[in-house]
Formats: sequence, structure tokens, C-alpha cells
Amino acid sequence: MTPTRPATHTIRIWDLPTRLFHWLLALCIVALVVTAKLGGNAMDWHLILGQVVLALLIFRLLWALVGGYWSRLMQLLPSPSALSRYLRGAAHVSDRAGHNPLGALSALTMLVVLIAQVASGLLADDEIAFSGPLTRFVSGETISTATHYHAHWGQYLIYALVGLHLVAIAWYSLRGHRLVPAMISGDKQLESPVTSARDSLGTRLLAAVLALVSSGLAWWVHQLGQVASF
Repeated sequence: MTPTRPATHTIRIWDLPTRLFHWLLALCIVALVVTAKLGGNAMDWHLILGQVVLALLIFRLLWALVGGYWSRLMQLLPSPSALSRYLRGAAHVSDRAGHNPLGALSALTMLVVLIAQVASGLLADDEIAFSGPLTRFVSGETISTATHYHAHWGQYLIYALVGLHLVAIAWYSLRGHRLVPAMISGDKQLESPVTSARDSLGTRLLAAVLALVSSGLAWWVHQLGQVASF
């Protein structure tokens, strides 16, 4: 007799706004690294890309409050019991349907580090051709500290986290977990049903409104550097 395959359930885990955020952020990080290394006129693009990342991060923070179930903040803060089950190899399907507990902590760390990098960029000044839009609001000592962090510790932390992220994806892929296809299609094949993420026309329209709000806030922050001092 041919053994029957265990039944699987196709579940929408990543809504479209979360997937677009993920891939746009990945592209922007690569482009930011390239423009920073090129320097010169490429720094104009570096500033624009930094503004885009600021908008993306604002959007992600808002979406963590009202987005799909697996994209919400509560899923990036695994409970001690879920983390313990995962480390003991006894995780429930719901513990790993979205980000597993370690992956959730990694994603949260990445968001915090990116926020710090963008914030330090807003306060940075290379004393040549680039000055962040918020430098006029802080002291020279703060500018110096922010500039040093942005150009050194901040970028190296991002390199380390991105490298860890890629290694983790490769390791899980070898174990049969299709993380990249899930972040493209939004769906996962799971052995038992779990809560499905809302991904309707209504939620996508809400995401579009939040994206406009986030872009407006990022533009406003950028414009602060263009306004004459009082």
C-alpha cells in the first residue's frame, strides 16, 4: 500500500502590504549601501533612499497595529512559553506559522537597528556635502555622535543582521521550510489550520492610505532641513 501524505492546509500568512514592505525595504537597503560606497553625487540618491526607508518604517509601525494577524506587533513579541517550546523542539504550528520565535526576535531587532540608522542619518553631517535635515535642532556633539554611529557601528550592525537573515533563510530552506516563496505568494502549507491573515481589498486600501500618511510624514521630516531657522 502506498502511504498517504499528511493533509496540508494553505493559509494566507503574509498580506500583500507586508510583502511589498519586505521587498521594497530589501531593495532600498542594497541601494543605500551602494550609494554610500560610491559617495559623491550618489549621496543625493542616498538621501532620497533614506527618506523612502523612513516612510517604510513609519508604515510598518502603523501596520503592526492594524495589519494582518501575522504582521502585527504581538507576533514580533513571542511569549516565553512559545520561545521555550521552540527551543525544545516542541513548537506548535501556531508558533512557527509566521515568524518562529527566534525569527520574530530577529525581525524586531532588525527594525530597531534600522530605525536607529535612519534616525542617526537624519542627524548626521559629513562636513563636506551632506547634512541631515534635523542637524539644526541638536548640538554639535550630538551631530558628531550620530555621524560616527551612522557611518560605523550602525552600518556594521545592519551588515551582520542581514548576513544572519540570509544564513537563516538558507538553513531553513535546506530543512524544507519555503520561506522565500511564502514571502512572495503570501501563503504557507501547514499541517493544521491556524488564523489566516486578513488580505482583502479593504485592508489593502487601508494600507494604501497609511502608505500615503507615512510618505507625507517622511517628506515633512525631510523638509524640516529646508526651512530657515527661526
